[in-house]
Formats: sequence, C-alpha cells, structure tokens
Amino acid sequence: MRPVRCHRRLQGGALLIEVLVAMLLLAIGMLSLGATLSVAVQLPKLSGHHASAVNLAASHIDRIRANPGGFDSYKTPLRETDWSFDVIESKNCIYPQCSEALLAAMDDAASRQAVRIALPAGDLLVTCNTATCTQNSHGNLWIVWQEPSTYAALEQSSSGNCPPQVTAVYTRPKPRCLYVGFKV
Repeated sequence: MRPVRCHRRLQGGALLIEVLVAMLLLAIGMLSLGATLSVAVQLPKLSGHHASAVNLAASHIDRIRANPGGFDSYKTPLRETDWSFDVIESKNCIYPQCSEALLAAMDDAASRQAVRIALPAGDLLVTCNTATCTQNSHGNLWIVWQEPSTYAALEQSSSGNCPPQVTAVYTRPKPRCLYVGFKV
C-alpha cells in the first residue's frame, strides 16, 4: 500500500497544471475569435461604401451624358483637402440663363455634395483622355473616400487604383477609389 501513497504524492498538482494549460488554450482561441469578429463587423460597412460609390458614379455619369456639350466643364479638381464636412453649395441654373457650363457646375456641386454625404471624406474627380473634353471624348471618373483609421488592418496597398491627384491629397489613411471609364 505504501507505493500507492507515493504515487499519489508524485501526482499532486498535476490537475492544476492541466487546468492552466486548458485555460491558456481557451484564451488563445478566444483572442483569435475576437479578431475574426472585429473584421466581420467591419466588412459590411466597407461593402456598403463601395456600393454607394457605384451608385454615385452612375448618377454623375448620367448627368454628364445629359449635358454632352458641357463635358469640359465637368473636369474639375478635387475639392477635398482634409476631412472636410462643409456643405457644397449648388449653383442655380434657371432657364433661359442656364448655359452648358452653368448646368455642369450645378451638376458637379450636387454630385459632390451627395458623395460627401454618403461617404466619409468623399469627393470625385473627372478627367478625360484628351486635352479638351468634347462630346466624343472618353472620360474617367473616380469616386474617392477615406475609411476611418480603425479599418487600417483592411487597408489595401493598391488603394483601388487612385490617380496621383488623389494620393497627393489623401495621405493617411490611404484613400479608397472607385474608377469608372465612360464615353459621353
């Protein structure tokens, strides 16, 4: 009987070590689950921003196509300089004083305000492939926005093919861009 008692004494505390190892494994599993859940919560918001950008791009291209003579007036620089949330005032274009350029300015202001409302620090950039944008030109539209810095773990290195004009203004965090090529 004495050897049995010695055997019990040698195993004293083994249960405590097993419990500690089990708790360590559980803690590691819970940490990885927490990281996965945080990404899972962020992805629908990112997807929503992208869907909004697609709709806003289609709307602005429709405005440009409705006023093909004023295409050169839609070519405007970025207005966003930092996380600005100022309201962009729309120009009034009233017939008969409404020219193609005034209609383009009104459309541009309305589209920029819609982008700013729908996307964080949002803006848009329109260029064309020729020096002067005409009715037969091919155009380029970028919808630009910045995700909050809490989404930095999901930051892409390519930044959605943003042009140099955008990456010079939006520095930190990197911008997200939606590019759409179109023909008037």
